[in-house]
Amino acid sequence: MNYILFDGDVREALLPFTFTRPVADIRVGILTIREKWEKRLGYTTTTITEEYLAQKYPMVEVENNVMINAAYLPTDVLVEMVLNLEPMQGIIYEDDIVAFYAQDNQEEVDFDNYELLTCETTLTKIAHKWDIFQKNDEAIREDFELIVDDRFSEPLSKTVNVICPEQVFVEEGAKLEYVTLNASTGPIYIGKDTEIMEGAIIRGPFALCEGAQVKMGAKIYGATTIGPECRVGGEVSNSVMMGYSNKGHDGFLGNSVLGEWCNLGADTNNSNLKNNYAPVKVWSYETQSYENTGLQFCGLMMGDHSKSGINTMFNTGTVVGVACSVFGGGFPSTYLPSFTWGGVESNEVYNVEKALETMKIVMSRRHIELTDEDEQIIRHLSEEANLDRFEHNLKR
Repeated sequence: MNYILFDGDVREALLPFTFTRPVADIRVGILTIREKWEKRLGYTTTTITEEYLAQKYPMVEVENNVMINAAYLPTDVLVEMVLNLEPMQGIIYEDDIVAFYAQDNQEEVDFDNYELLTCETTLTKIAHKWDIFQKNDEAIREDFELIVDDRFSEPLSKTVNVICPEQVFVEEGAKLEYVTLNASTGPIYIGKDTEIMEGAIIRGPFALCEGAQVKMGAKIYGATTIGPECRVGGEVSNSVMMGYSNKGHDGFLGNSVLGEWCNLGADTNNSNLKNNYAPVKVWSYETQSYENTGLQFCGLMMGDHSKSGINTMFNTGTVVGVACSVFGGGFPSTYLPSFTWGGVESNEVYNVEKALETMKIVMSRRHIELTDEDEQIIRHLSEEANLDRFEHNLKR
């Protein structure tokens, strides 16, 4: 069977992270949504996404296909229902289409003609950008059970101070000495070829993905995910770094999400709680206005390839687009469009050629090439950002 993950109706709600990836490639928990589905289905998947992303994330369609809404995290019950779908059948949850069977000879998909099966168990949907950190606790626990099932952890050094060692799993090649791991509050997953330097203190749920590094003396509270090849230091709480991003110095990151290839300068801090304890509002790309998250704690949402200078202070609920360079004294705006240069006293448009030059240098440090497909995506987003900035300024 051929399985295809589609973005569904949440793509704009998940911006800026879906500017550069399909919904399926968002990391929440230990794995991306795509990795979760593929591991449970036992099949690779392709994607239906925006046209400008399709060259990097192509769709493969054959005679018989099952389409899956990528906003939903898989469960055992849901996966079994998906695997058993037959032609002209679909799965719904709270009146939302979760999956359906489609054949290439169908001229159109009309759900009025489908047999719709209701999923009776509770499903988790990543419907808002803040869901990525808000639902990271349950996602880490689910992924941990999936990954470690019938496997044995690498032994921990005697120098490691560990609470609830049965809830700690260490992959091959991980290095950690003289650190404290408290898994009494949730599982701790330490991925392949990672490093936790001496003096670090970590509480679960926590995931350190392949090749990532925790710096000396770091303090990390759950539920936090440090994606592949990330570097993290200072204080972190309930945050997700999707991959290849750096927070290598002191400073606080809380209730936040960083995309890939971000870098927070030394002593960058974010607020995650308003002084009046009121619910936090964040920028909505859908409505081009601020929306109420209903959350008391909500920090920084930063898109791929964005950076902050030293001593940058991000206010509660700040949204930063793709390829921004944020610097200057005081607080920047709580919404910075993609390709912003500056952001505090004044800001300019970050020239796309200079942005691409920096991206190539940054990625080469991890021995990864900025591909032609990547460059085309960035150029497309630069053009979109100019229009977005113009419309935003008109409303101010």
